[in-house]
Amino acid sequence: MMNILDKAKIWTKAPFDTATQKEIQDLIALNKTEELTDRFYKNMAFGTGGMRGIMGAGINRMNKYTYGKATQGLTDYLKECFPNKQLKVAIGYDCRHNSDTFAKLVADVFTANGVEVFLFDDMRPTPELSFAVRHLQCDAGIVLTASHNPPEYNGYKVYWNDGGQIVPPEDKGIITKVNNLRFDEINFNANDNLLTYLGDKIDNDFWDASIKNGTFESTKGRKDLKIVFTSLHGTSIKLIPEALKRAGYSDVHIVEEQRVPDGDFPTVASPNPEEPAALKMATDLAEKIQADIVIGTDPDSDRIGIAVRNLDGNMQLLNGNQTMSMMDDFLLQKWQLENRLDGTQFIGSTIVSTDLVKKIASSYGVETKVGLTGFKWIAKMIRDAEGKQEFIGGGEESFGYMVSHFNRDKDAVTATLLACEIASDAKHSGSSFYEQLLELYTKHGFYKEHLISIVKKGIKGGDEIVEMMKNLRENPIKTIDGSPVTWLYDYKISKARNLVTGETKEITIPKENVLIYYTENGTKVAARPSGTEPKIKFYFSVNAILNSKKEAKKTEQKLNDKIQRIIKEMNLS
Repeated sequence: MMNILDKAKIWTKAPFDTATQKEIQDLIALNKTEELTDRFYKNMAFGTGGMRGIMGAGINRMNKYTYGKATQGLTDYLKECFPNKQLKVAIGYDCRHNSDTFAKLVADVFTANGVEVFLFDDMRPTPELSFAVRHLQCDAGIVLTASHNPPEYNGYKVYWNDGGQIVPPEDKGIITKVNNLRFDEINFNANDNLLTYLGDKIDNDFWDASIKNGTFESTKGRKDLKIVFTSLHGTSIKLIPEALKRAGYSDVHIVEEQRVPDGDFPTVASPNPEEPAALKMATDLAEKIQADIVIGTDPDSDRIGIAVRNLDGNMQLLNGNQTMSMMDDFLLQKWQLENRLDGTQFIGSTIVSTDLVKKIASSYGVETKVGLTGFKWIAKMIRDAEGKQEFIGGGEESFGYMVSHFNRDKDAVTATLLACEIASDAKHSGSSFYEQLLELYTKHGFYKEHLISIVKKGIKGGDEIVEMMKNLRENPIKTIDGSPVTWLYDYKISKARNLVTGETKEITIPKENVLIYYTENGTKVAARPSGTEPKIKFYFSVNAILNSKKEAKKTEQKLNDKIQRIIKEMNLS
């Protein structure tokens, strides 16, 4: 078996270019053993959605050759799936360092292989790429992004011809092609005659579709809603301010310090709207000008963070479960008002998201389809249901939401419009976004969710995550906060087992390394290794009856205390 140094030395000669060769030669000369090990101990994994990793030379890095190999493998697979067809792909990219350069490189490999390419002329939000794939009738799409990862990361996400990220069987077929390629088999000889740059026309088409699906004629009070918006140095600045303007929202205040796209994300530790610190500048501005709502998006504008005024008048960041619950309910209200609910609609959710959405949908007589984590599975629900059922909207706990089916990935642009529709409608009727959320809780129960992520880096960290999941699987927890565990769902083996009666049942959705514990009193605890970061994630969901909005603060504190007890009990604090 080849050792690390031998693997590294391969990158010091052809087919690798001189800059790549020098980068590795310098590491070898300086005896950077730890750095070389991290770059060469494994291949950059082309997973079921694509790749994400640190930029640099090496097989475990994002670079010209790992991008090229992924693209060559995808091209070979497309030619196998669609023989004798002029293939077309769309390519988008975000604000990260080198994204524009890598995007052109990816385009070059496609055109070198005879594929027609539509490349955005500048950075754009990820949901616009998904839209473009469908709108331009492409066979596939690529977006270069690392979402909210640190600045040294970049990535490569693959979309199929329905505009959704790849799922079985396409994902496995592409992975096989990529893994079987050698670096010297990549064709980099571009044919720019097959390259078209996308500009304002596709933007206008996307704005029209977003406004059509994310706003409603019955919504009132748009001009009176005071909005603070931050793009967190990302791509959403390209579309969201104009989308709000075209929809009739005129009182919009942008966080100027975070307006300019910048791959270093200089004003935040992490450009992740899930974290309150990332939205602090926005919430500070909201307090200063007495805004009604804060909207913040991640660098590629697929995730959305929302802060609204609570009963004490302070800005409060909502979690992804609260946002998706409100969006589901609002869409269902509007569809009901427009007499569009006929029993053939559905909403989408994921196994680690709140079960409150099921109660909300059920109250309207609408089905909730639940899939694995990731919007590719919601896109697959839509694809599988075409001609039989109609998708209304859907989301997941990690701050993503998708409205309708005009694109097939989480979409912070249209979700921003929808959030503002909820807030403006509530304000016009003398209520607020937060009060409407509490109304949901009094109707269906107060659901409180919490997520903790435990970082485990490197080879050792990966082994520790494996061991944690093994222990949770082989030595199941019997009680959680005093309540007996009734069911353990093991998605890796597609089995659910009742720990009290011994009864088992099959899980019909695809396999994934996820465990979910359910207790007798309705508590839910899920464990899942991250697919994109060196983390293991634990999701907690508890609930209680809420008799009135006045009791909300006390009830929430009880639920928070319960979650903290569980975390301590599981030795995760």
